[in-house]
Amino acid sequence: MQVDRSCVVSSAWCACLLLLFSTLSTRVTEVGGTHQSIPPSVVKLWASAFGGEMKSISAKYSGSQLLQKKYKEFERAVRVEEIDGLRLVKRLAEDMEEMFHKKAQAMKRLVEAAEEAHLQHEEDPDLQYEYFNAVLINEVDELGNSVELGGEFILQPNDHFNNLSVNLSLSVVQVPTNMYNKDSAIVNGVYWSEALNKVFVDNFERDPSLIWQYFGSAKGFFRQYPGIKWKPDEHGVIAFDCRNRKWYIQAATSPKDVVILVDVSGSMKGLRLTIARQTVSSILDTLGDDDFFNIIAYNEELHYVESCLNGTLVQADVTNKDHFREHLDKLFAQGIGMLDIALTEAFNLLSDFNETGRGSECSQAIMLVTDGAVDTYDAIFAKYNWPDRKVRIFPYLIGRESAFADNLKWMACANKGYFTQISTLADVQENVMEYLHVLSRPKVIDQEHDTVWTEAYIDNTLEDGQSPVLMTTVAMPVFSTKNETRNRGILLGVVGTDVPVSELLKTIPKYKLGIHGYAFAITNNGYILTHPDLRPLYGDGKKRRKPNYSSVDLSEVEWEDKDDTLRNAMVNRKTGTFSIEVKKSVDKGKRVLVLHNDYYYTDIKGTPFSLGVALSRGHGKFFFRGNVTVEEGLHDLEHPDVALADEWTYCNTDEHPEHRYLSQIEAIKLYLSGHEPHLQCDKELIQEVLFDAVVTAPLEAYWTSLVLNKSENSDKGVEIAYLGTRTGLSRINLFVVPDELTNQDFLTAEDKEGVFNADHFPLWYKRAAEQVPGTFVYSLPFNSGSENKSVVLASTAIQLLDERKSPIAAAVGIQMKLDFFQKKFWTASRQCAALDGKCSISCDDENINCYLIDNNGFILVAEDYTLTGKFFGEAEGAVMSKLLQMGSFKRVTLYDYQALCWVFSESSDSGHTLLDPYFAFFSAMKWILTELVIFLVEFNLYSWWHSDLTAKAQRMGRSMQVPCDTEYPAFISERTIKENTGNLDCDGCIKSFVIQQIPSSNLFMVVVDNKCDCSMFEPITMDPIEIMYNESLKCERLKMQKDRRRPDTCHPFHPEENSMECGGALGLTPSLTATLLCLVLALFPR
Repeated sequence: MQVDRSCVVSSAWCACLLLLFSTLSTRVTEVGGTHQSIPPSVVKLWASAFGGEMKSISAKYSGSQLLQKKYKEFERAVRVEEIDGLRLVKRLAEDMEEMFHKKAQAMKRLVEAAEEAHLQHEEDPDLQYEYFNAVLINEVDELGNSVELGGEFILQPNDHFNNLSVNLSLSVVQVPTNMYNKDSAIVNGVYWSEALNKVFVDNFERDPSLIWQYFGSAKGFFRQYPGIKWKPDEHGVIAFDCRNRKWYIQAATSPKDVVILVDVSGSMKGLRLTIARQTVSSILDTLGDDDFFNIIAYNEELHYVESCLNGTLVQADVTNKDHFREHLDKLFAQGIGMLDIALTEAFNLLSDFNETGRGSECSQAIMLVTDGAVDTYDAIFAKYNWPDRKVRIFPYLIGRESAFADNLKWMACANKGYFTQISTLADVQENVMEYLHVLSRPKVIDQEHDTVWTEAYIDNTLEDGQSPVLMTTVAMPVFSTKNETRNRGILLGVVGTDVPVSELLKTIPKYKLGIHGYAFAITNNGYILTHPDLRPLYGDGKKRRKPNYSSVDLSEVEWEDKDDTLRNAMVNRKTGTFSIEVKKSVDKGKRVLVLHNDYYYTDIKGTPFSLGVALSRGHGKFFFRGNVTVEEGLHDLEHPDVALADEWTYCNTDEHPEHRYLSQIEAIKLYLSGHEPHLQCDKELIQEVLFDAVVTAPLEAYWTSLVLNKSENSDKGVEIAYLGTRTGLSRINLFVVPDELTNQDFLTAEDKEGVFNADHFPLWYKRAAEQVPGTFVYSLPFNSGSENKSVVLASTAIQLLDERKSPIAAAVGIQMKLDFFQKKFWTASRQCAALDGKCSISCDDENINCYLIDNNGFILVAEDYTLTGKFFGEAEGAVMSKLLQMGSFKRVTLYDYQALCWVFSESSDSGHTLLDPYFAFFSAMKWILTELVIFLVEFNLYSWWHSDLTAKAQRMGRSMQVPCDTEYPAFISERTIKENTGNLDCDGCIKSFVIQQIPSSNLFMVVVDNKCDCSMFEPITMDPIEIMYNESLKCERLKMQKDRRRPDTCHPFHPEENSMECGGALGLTPSLTATLLCLVLALFPR
């Protein structure tokens, strides 16, 4: 009986399931295809009518068919060649090597002159010498007389130096604010270094492409050529100290592994811990990308400041140093200091890390930041460091008490280090610098003038209104060559010169790289020196630098190379090729181009840099040579509508001063006249630009005839016609007067993506090249101002040959008013095939919505005008989702490893307060006040006052942008799907839509039935999403060390080194008057 009941139940369930399945099948069939209220044939008619008219207008006003015909006429006279990428990159590397070598030779002449001048100079403690102080020149007192160390200094604007006012005959001297201008050591150094003036001028005459040349003295002064007036900041201070600049530190010392030990025992409370934090932060400032470090706090236990990095060292890049700075504020003082445990850990850490082969494998040091040591710990040093003494010890005694100074100094002297005492925050920077001169001794004794190159950084000399300029610096150390000081290894300073990255780009023939091709260079650490996708600034228009802009890794922009194959090969100075499919975001990240790139790379000899070239397959691998007579070419090149790419080098007009005021067209004429043998020009590029000038010349007459025909363009819908060629030549024709242009910025320097640049072709040119030949690309410019959305651009590419391997010869297009474009759309959408003229459906109907979208899903036309320029998924999320399902569009995931994310900071920026000299000074004054009030009473008023101010700051809070990684989508249409229909079930209501491609364009008409409420479907947006890393992943990312190449030279120690010059206590006994004066100055701003 039980079995029978079971069968009955099973049968019932089967019947129910069968019925349910039948119902669902019927419903899905309904949704899938039977319900269709929008006739696809009508939509196709609309699309065809609109496409035909727009193709006619675009072709007519751009002159595309005429230009295609003209290139065809020259087809037999041109020769198509495939680009040999490897040969090209090797030649470019040789050109860059030559350019870099010239800069290095200029520095070598400065080194020789400086060392000879010092050798001949006898130190005079009573020397009086008037020099041109960079801050005081041209300053006068109340009586109109020149101030001391000032005097009249002739300055004239010079376009080679960013139009700054300079003196090309003399240098100036800058002395840090915290140093005395007439200190004997500084006056003597300034006196003998005057000999450099002659060499500065001579170098500039030999190589007029040189910009700033300078000598940074170990005494702290900075000699700069050409002479320029320095202006203090709004607080009246110039914080610049050449000795903490990367070029100085890199040239002065060898790479190093450093462990910083920080005493956090109970005696370090209050101001001492504040000074200790500032000392550690200043030490971090002196570390560069070739160095490795870790920070360990100790009392009776060891506390790695970043617990995740227990037992290892990390590279001293900007990101890692900033990460550790954030943790410094979390240190608090308590307990007893057990230095023996800390020293043992530091020695073991350095030894173990050195064995991994991942560190600098050069100098090693332990920095000890403490307020005392009860022992000399010679047993530990005997076990771990003697007799070789490969690890140097640098103790920093915090506070004014000197009871333990002897023990700490003994440690320094016994281990080839240096001892200093830091009593106030104002002492920190000067005392921290001392260790650099100790580490430089072996290099000085060896007399090894290593040439060093820095990573890319932004020039600080530019005015607010000027565009940022990326630089690299070449630097060389200057040594004392006096025999009596040989074993002391005295570093005199470092000479250097800046090399704008734009100088590298000038050597790159952009016309050889194709439309999507580019060149890039990286350092030995894999950081970008130049790359078109490097974004060093915040996007707020204020030209603020991102904190980590100088250490952006190649893998962060070429992120499709997941295995770092390209990056690692370049870091290891290899020569070779690499291929990969890439997704290049363009148009401010809104659009994506899917390309297949071939990479070619090699090293730049004599530098730590490697060079790469990327060429896109297809038309990007070919170029052609045309040939016309010089007379023909020059005649057509001088037409008023012709312009050449501003940032391309047709002729090198920087080489000689007399050529600097020539335009590129003027320089080409001069070169072709044969009357100027010193003018260096790219003969091949000039030949091709002459060819393009001749072929495109008929367009000028064609456009003029359209302008003169008053019946044409009577509603002034078309405003501009433009063309660009592969040689950077462009022509522009206005169909309206300039004041009537809807978009004033297009094709001007303000429109950076719309013009030929040093490292890219215009955006309209790039997009046209990827369309089917003969079709136009229509788009709205994504500019910041909403008024710029009121135009539509239409562009098409001109192919040289009717075959797949044909190079793109040029691109042409028009700019038209958006309302003109939209009127054409609405007119086309009212057409129908009915004989009686009564249409069954129209875009005017209330129950349908009509859209015109482009191949990336952006709306060009909609009944709701506010949707113009928006992504279609935001307006019709349900329909866009269905289009993705059906394959009409596909989603492409992109990554941005240079992104900025908004965070809310609820506390004061402790990193900022550590670095702010005014905060430091004010803190010191508060401490002095406390000392004056309570004398020697052990009452910690400082801690109370400081805590109150900190608590007040923490309550304030603020939003700020911080570097982050993001993931974001882009969308692209499937070319093979021309039309599609679909239905959506919106809670029982069937919503239908039709999508139809507009012929000869990148556009689609989408007609949507709006009778249903589909708000239950989420809109699809293009908003970036921050990639969140959990603690485990964060730790792995901190530990992760990519391939890097160590510098070629290393000077860790020298047997002749005099290690007994190992420092001494700083005796600070300020007078009561001086103390009270400082107190008054500190309290006055309050």
